[in-house]
Amino acid sequence: MKLRRPNLEAIYREVDHYIPKKENLQPPRIGISANRKDGLSCIAETYVQAVLKAGGAPVLIPVITDIEALTAIVNGLDGLVMSGGGDINPLYMQEEPIPALQDVDTYRDEYDLILLRLATNRQLPVMGICRGHQILNVAFGGSIYQDIHTQHNQKLLKHSQTLPREQVSHSITLNEGPSKLRTMLDDKKELLVNSFHHQAIKEPAPEFITTATAPDGINEAMEHPEKEIFSVQWHPEAMAANDDEQMLKLFRHHVESSRLFKKAKYIHHRNVTLDSHTDTPMIFPGEFNIGLKEGGKVNLPFMEEGLIDATIMVAYIPQGPRDDASLLKATDFAMNRLQEIHRQMELNRTRMCIAYTPQEVHVLKAAGKKAIMLGVENGYAIGKDIENITRFRKMGVSYITLCHNGSNDICDSARGDAEWNGLSPFGKEVVRKMNETGVLVDISHAAESTFYDALETSTYPIIASHSSARALCNHPRNLTDEQLKALAEQGGVAQICLYKGFINEDAEKASLSDAIRHIDHIVDLIGINHVGIGSDFDGDGELIGCRASNELINITMRLLKEGYTENDIAKIWGGNLLRVMNKAQSAPDNSL
Repeated sequence: MKLRRPNLEAIYREVDHYIPKKENLQPPRIGISANRKDGLSCIAETYVQAVLKAGGAPVLIPVITDIEALTAIVNGLDGLVMSGGGDINPLYMQEEPIPALQDVDTYRDEYDLILLRLATNRQLPVMGICRGHQILNVAFGGSIYQDIHTQHNQKLLKHSQTLPREQVSHSITLNEGPSKLRTMLDDKKELLVNSFHHQAIKEPAPEFITTATAPDGINEAMEHPEKEIFSVQWHPEAMAANDDEQMLKLFRHHVESSRLFKKAKYIHHRNVTLDSHTDTPMIFPGEFNIGLKEGGKVNLPFMEEGLIDATIMVAYIPQGPRDDASLLKATDFAMNRLQEIHRQMELNRTRMCIAYTPQEVHVLKAAGKKAIMLGVENGYAIGKDIENITRFRKMGVSYITLCHNGSNDICDSARGDAEWNGLSPFGKEVVRKMNETGVLVDISHAAESTFYDALETSTYPIIASHSSARALCNHPRNLTDEQLKALAEQGGVAQICLYKGFINEDAEKASLSDAIRHIDHIVDLIGINHVGIGSDFDGDGELIGCRASNELINITMRLLKEGYTENDIAKIWGGNLLRVMNKAQSAPDNSL
């Protein structure tokens, strides 16, 4: 630890002459959860030294349970270390205490759980240590042994060493298969660690994987396979502070992940981020308020936590009968859904507004408000009255998806019989009317024949608001490489859909990593100017590692890790789509 001579003038001179780096180049701020002891919020200096040596700026977080205060603190952090401490109250796992349970501080538990919830809602990288390893597991729905000596069914090692904390006392084995831990440790298979605990993870939380185990079967490390969250049972900070190179690698990984998150936030603050397809109006009826976390995957709190500026909410209409009465009902249904979005704006005027144009999206971002754009999913809502397109546009509709699952009076769907072999005669009129009124033509859900007819008929570029690459996931809803090339040649854009069945043929394994592969494929095939993101959240869209609007920033972190530039990411996160929308809205008859 560096100690200067006690010279006031020299200290002030050094401080005053220091020139800070620009904010985005400063070390990431790493929050360290505190212990509570004898009325103090305190932490061992080894935590601080380990973070410093790894290149981070440590921030001690006092043990408080005021959610507003902790929110303000977390919003200023780039990463979080959950430190060690005493036992966890088993009531948080719906268990009664056993006699071997030791000192419990429920106030500390509450503090840790609030802190973790706030941090992980915002996708901060998290590193858990000892108790932090255990509380992380509890927070995500896993279980722990209240006391390994009475509850673990194997003969135990000594897990409460009397050796100094910086010395190792037993070995661990890194589990087979890829993991962050193996990558951090250069694919080592074994490691020597210290040990100071009598509680341990019993069952890892859902989605988390065990990455290291002690010879007696005790869980020594776990991680989330898609998010920047990992934890260890030992105390690496005690060894890292004493320059143990292996343990420093853990802290360097965490600091670098936090630096990446800091850069992702910086990019989101500087550029518009837009999700081109959400089905949230499906859950609007009743007392729903988008300003609260009342269900669903898209709401203002999630958008605020995930630094997402805009989303296109669609009035989805399932394909139904095509008689006159049913068509009128479909139109009314769509109108009612769009009116409900306008009602949501009235409920939350200080936080959101409906945007009719790309320029308005930028204006709202500058004003600190979220922009909600409108769409219609399924041209079935147009009925047989082509003037409904003008009515929809006046309500703010920016695109209409020509069909859904089933052919309609406009065109053939990717699912269903080939009724028109592409666009119907009425469908061609619809496309031309959409061109005239500045409404984007969306070919997601359309048959290949419809896709090519729409390209030929439209005088403006068209979009796929939520479609992925068929080369990576052979589903008729996805676009072939030939379609993607044709789309790009006309200047259009394909927005990657986060619906698991369109991302991975083994749908239950569909993950954020798979979505990144779809983005990479399209960029490699047709270039960076023709790809974006349309989550399909609230329409069953979700992946492991990206399940709601607040988790979309994880895409940005992955893109940065892949080497995409800020300019690339700005295009993917809405720049490309808004460029195409601007062209469509340049139509002479678009009076909005």
